Amino acid sequence: MKTILYPAKERGHVNLGWLDSFHSFSFGQYHDPKKIHFGALRVVNDDCIAGGGGFGTHPHDNMEIVTIPLEGKLAHKDSTGNEGIISKGDVQIMSAGTGIRHSEYNASAEEEASLLQIWVFPKLKNIKPVYGQKTFDLKDRKNSWQVVVSPDSSEQALHINQDARFSLVDLDAGQSIGYQMKWEHAGLYLFVIEGAIKTANQSLSKRDALGISETGLVKIDAVSDTQLLAIEIPLFG
Repeated sequence: MKTILYPAKERGHVNLGWLDSFHSFSFGQYHDPKKIHFGALRVVNDDCIAGGGGFGTHPHDNMEIVTIPLEGKLAHKDSTGNEGIISKGDVQIMSAGTGIRHSEYNASAEEEASLLQIWVFPKLKNIKPVYGQKTFDLKDRKNSWQVVVSPDSSEQALHINQDARFSLVDLDAGQSIGYQMKWEHAGLYLFVIEGAIKTANQSLSKRDALGISETGLVKIDAVSDTQLLAIEIPLFG
């Protein structure tokens, strides 16, 4: 087993007033040559948007974008004609492909909204842009993996243009859970949303992450009540 630790305290940080954002990988003005990507995983941004704030219409192409709201509500509108609100329990995907333009605003004028926005390199370039969102029952991730993004249609999750699998779990303190790798040559990126865990001889706390490879099963012990995101992702270079 190989591991790469991504401590929360080492993340890039920008505060624009309306946006308070932490970057696990190089993004914008934050650049760390050791933190460009983990395989096909390119961006993990931890964003807090002030009431009334948001991202105006801007373009993306040839990138898979997964948005996971943590608190509050986000208003989305894009050039494919999709428009709506997403909130905690929802997951949103965009396969930007040949190009998509979208805006993303806090749907509240007063309350903060927080989210994880994650970018993944695509499997195929220049596909027709695709948008999707789904509401997941939070009870189904209690001490059990809830798969929210997967290429396997039997898992009833959202699909992106990459062999990537996103899973969420809410672990009670003292509980243990295993993650069984689906693909032999993939890596696993574990991100602690809240709480604390022990895994692969490492102790991780809120917003810490660990990249794991060359193993088939990862065992995780919850030190406290914990929310955890697992991203199984193709590895390269």
